[in-house]
Parts: sequence; C-alpha cells; structure tokens
Amino acid sequence: MKVIESQIIDVQCGKNVSVVMPSNLYGCTLGDNVFVGPFCEIQRDVCIGAHTRIQSHSFICSLVSIGENCFIGHGVMFINDTFSDGKPAAHSDSWKPTSIGNRVSIGSNATILPVSICDDVVIGAGAVVCHSITQSGFYAGNPAKLLRPLIQSSL
Repeated sequence: MKVIESQIIDVQCGKNVSVVMPSNLYGCTLGDNVFVGPFCEIQRDVCIGAHTRIQSHSFICSLVSIGENCFIGHGVMFINDTFSDGKPAAHSDSWKPTSIGNRVSIGSNATILPVSICDDVVIGAGAVVCHSITQSGFYAGNPAKLLRPLIQSSL
C-alpha cells in the first residue's frame, strides 16, 4: 500500500493566506487573506479572490473562478464534467468552467455545476445550481430557484 500525504504544490498565494491541513491544493491561485479549512481539495486552474473563505470538506475542481469576499460553506462541491456522453469525459478539454462573482455566499452541501453566478448572491444549503444566475438574490432548492431579491444595504 502506498500512502500519499496531503500536499500544497505549485500554489500562488497572496498575503495572509491560511490553509488548515490536511488539505490538497495544487496549481491554483489564492488572493490576499483567503482562508481554506481542513479536508478541502482545490485543483489546478482555480482562482480564488481576496478575502474569500472556504470551509471544510469542500471540493473546488479545475476551471473554477471565485470572486472576492465570498463564502463557501462546508462540503460544497463544484462540478466541471457534465457527463454529456453518459460517462466521465475522456479528456479535460470536455470540462466546462464555472465563474462565481464577488460577495457570493454558498451554503453547506450545495452543488455547483458549470455555470456563472453574478455578484451579490446567496445560495441556500443543499441547493443544486444547474443554471447560470444573472440576478442577485437568494436562491435555494433543486434546481436552485430565486426566492427573493437581495436588498442592498446603504451602508
């Protein structure tokens, strides 16, 4: 049996980045003041903006971009392979990207398929986001649907 320890390999980090081990990070970029909780995997070609917090047990696959001041709850799963041929893609060129805007909060155990999510969105716990979100607001369910607009504070 071969035991492989968790690792941080080829990661570009801004200032004051915290990663709680065990976690696997490789080939990704983390902005200033990013926090990554334990038991996370962040794959190659992922970019995470400044002041974003990734909670434990989350999986962020290749081709995901997350904006600034975001919150990713416990156990959030990002998907880049849609199994469009009824099986896993034979090559990574078939994977699709995901783009998360700024000030987006994603609740625990949500699943995010290859979509774009605009700024100022709250995704409820356990939601499945399978369509792009172009209007800020609160979304929940499977598939995730708009519950109500997000009221902007004048602070």
